[in-house]
Amino acid sequence: MSPAFYILLVSALLFDFLNGFHDSSNIVATPIASRAMSPRKILWLVAAAEFAGPFIFGVAVAETIGTGLTDPDKVTMPVVIAAMLAAVIWNIITWWLGIPSSSSHALVGGLVGAVAIGDGLDAIQSSGLIKVSVALFISPVLGILFGYLLMNLTLFLARGATPRINHFFKRAQLVTAVVLPLSHGANDAQKTMGVITLGLVVDGALNEFIVPTWVIALSAGMIALGTATGGWRLIKTLGGRIYKIRPVHGFVSQISGASIILGAALLGGPVSTTQVMSSSIMGAGTAERLSKVRWQVGSEMLIAWVLTIPITAILAAIFYFPLMLLLGE
Repeated sequence: MSPAFYILLVSALLFDFLNGFHDSSNIVATPIASRAMSPRKILWLVAAAEFAGPFIFGVAVAETIGTGLTDPDKVTMPVVIAAMLAAVIWNIITWWLGIPSSSSHALVGGLVGAVAIGDGLDAIQSSGLIKVSVALFISPVLGILFGYLLMNLTLFLARGATPRINHFFKRAQLVTAVVLPLSHGANDAQKTMGVITLGLVVDGALNEFIVPTWVIALSAGMIALGTATGGWRLIKTLGGRIYKIRPVHGFVSQISGASIILGAALLGGPVSTTQVMSSSIMGAGTAERLSKVRWQVGSEMLIAWVLTIPITAILAAIFYFPLMLLLGE
């Protein structure tokens, strides 16, 4: 394998770590805010489930990222590296600002921008781009809808219950705290697998797009490590700034989020865990009363989501030219 591939590998694993670090807030914010589990205990539990996810649910998302968005025969190594660097830089910026942005949007924006400037628009698979776009933009709508409906159903079933039911919702989050990261690992870790495997094909180390076991293990391990480290700035945003989360909200939003993320992973659709969980939390809060949700926080997230793809596309285009000169391609 060429030196260029190792540059790609390092940048992809850095993105994977930051993805887990960034998205830990989406997974653990509600059980921490509702006092279902201690922060450190749940982070390590979540990390273990993250690692197991890709081995249990397959690599359909990796194939979408690696062969659905771009044509591997037309893509060059500087393009793939530029896309990864753009996504990494944007993840660091949004983490520092405490804004829950989408790592998935950052990766897609970086890939589209780098491929367009480096290999031309004909290297972008329009059918794959439509599939990815639909998954990314429909999933938060489903998050609000599922969160809203499930919260209403839960409140109906728990009508007349004593406050002791909060103990049930706290204990139930021990289960949802495993199911949600399993779905997250099955979706988000695969994005890095797809990029690394694409790099292996472009570099000539693989003749066809088949995700090697070592790539699965390395990607799953890195996102798990990032999750265990925890993005505390973002946990604070999701765990308290949208509204005061109680055990029932944590229970409902985690079931809603896990259902959407896992369903998308099995269908090969990459989704944003940030978007799905944020919208599920908002949907659960809205079911009680519309004014419960601090919509100003939601509008800040929406702005970050809208800006992510164009900004990372521009960053990737900028990174492409020096990388092309440096790598001689």
